[in-house]
Amino acid sequence: MQSFGFIGLGIMGSAMAKNLLMAGFQVTIWNRDQAKCGELLSLGARRGESPRQVIEACPVTFAMLSDPAAAEEVCFAEKGVLAGIGAGKGYVDMSTVDAATSQRIGAAITTAGGRFLEAPVSGSRKPAEEGSLVILAAGDRGLFDDAMPAFEKMGKKHLFLGEVGNGANMKLVVNMVMGGMMAVFCEGLALASKAGLTPPDLLEVIDSGAIANPLFRMKGGSILNNNFSVAFPLKHMQKDLRLAVSLGDQAGQPLFSAAAANEAFKRAKEMGFGDEDFSAVFKAISR
Repeated sequence: MQSFGFIGLGIMGSAMAKNLLMAGFQVTIWNRDQAKCGELLSLGARRGESPRQVIEACPVTFAMLSDPAAAEEVCFAEKGVLAGIGAGKGYVDMSTVDAATSQRIGAAITTAGGRFLEAPVSGSRKPAEEGSLVILAAGDRGLFDDAMPAFEKMGKKHLFLGEVGNGANMKLVVNMVMGGMMAVFCEGLALASKAGLTPPDLLEVIDSGAIANPLFRMKGGSILNNNFSVAFPLKHMQKDLRLAVSLGDQAGQPLFSAAAANEAFKRAKEMGFGDEDFSAVFKAISR
C-alpha cells in the first residue's frame, strides 16, 4: 500500500486527505488543532505527533497551510518538517504563499537532502471534496511524478510549471483575477439594487451573455439569499490579493484593479467578515 503524509487539515486539506484515504492510500496526518483529525482517524488515517514525525514516517508528505507564516512555522519549527527530512524524502507544499516563501522552504529542504515541490491549487471546498482541483506544481520533476498517484485523486488537472516560484506566482495571478471579478460583480449587484433594478434579472442577463461564467452562476444566488457559507474564506482571498499586489511591485507591473479589490476585501475583513466566504465582500460593498 502506497503511503503519504498530510499536514494541515482545514477546509481544503481535510477534503484532500480524505480523498487519499478513500482511494486506499495509507495516510499519516498532523494538524495543529488535533480535534480536526477525528473524522480522518475514523477512516483509517494514522496520527503523527508532529510534522517531523509525519515526514519521518512517509516517503512523500503533502502540506496545505493557511498562509506564508504557517508554512514557514511548519517547516522550520523545532519538530517541524525540516527536522525530519532525510535523503530522498519528498515534501510537497500545496499552500498558497508568495514565491519567496516557497523558495526559502524549498532551498532548506533540498539542502538537507530532501526533494521539494510547490503545488498550490486552484479551487475551493467543493472541488477539493470532489477531487477536481487544478494543481499548479513546480520544483523537483521526479517528485512531481512520484506524487502523481495522489495528485490524480485530488485534482482533475496537474500542471508542471518549471522552477520553484512559478507555481506560487501562477496561483496568485489566478486568485487576483478571481478576487477582482468578485469585487466588481458585487458592485454590480449593489448598483442594480440601488438603481431600482431587480438583482435576479441582472443575474439572468449576465448568465445569458459573453460574461457568463461558473463563478457568477455559483455565487450570485447565494449572495442574494444572504448565504455566505464558507467555501473559500474571505481572509485568505485578501491575503492572496495582498501577495499579488506585492508581486506586481516586484515585477514593475501596475495593478490598479487588483489594488482596488484588495482594499474592498480589507474593508470587509476589518468589518468582521474574514471567516465567511469571500463573496461576503458584498456586505462591505453594498453598505
